[in-house]
Amino acid sequence: MPIAVVIDSLAVNKWEHSLIAYSKGMAIKKYTVSLGKGGNGKKQFEGDDRTPEGVYYINSKNPSSGFHKNLGISYPSPRDAAVAKSLGKASGGDIKIHGLKNGQGFIGKFQRWRDWTNGCIGLTDDEIDDLYNHTQVGTPIIIVR
Repeated sequence: MPIAVVIDSLAVNKWEHSLIAYSKGMAIKKYTVSLGKGGNGKKQFEGDDRTPEGVYYINSKNPSSGFHKNLGISYPSPRDAAVAKSLGKASGGDIKIHGLKNGQGFIGKFQRWRDWTNGCIGLTDDEIDDLYNHTQVGTPIIIVR
């Protein structure tokens, strides 16, 4: 991605396993992602290993996480928390866009062969570096099935 580009929104399509980064309303970059290993449904509670669906925002940046780097997603929303509570469960949290587990960056694009996260959105280390450098806290992200 060109150095001067600032990402102003992100869109994840779970069915397509894609994350599209937008700047000034234009699609700038499309990434192929891995998702939660719990299946294609909407995240309902902590431990279901599903990726949430809804409108969120990037609420943190961590340059030295256990998965290379990460961008935090503002899950759970009040609605997400209410759904989990109605099921008698905790909603969980700690949903991220991240790279590969530290020490496993050599896997690279092979990580796309299956959904392997605990509900997060997985990229290669090079891809999260790229996205991390151009995305600010507060950037909206929509996740759809």
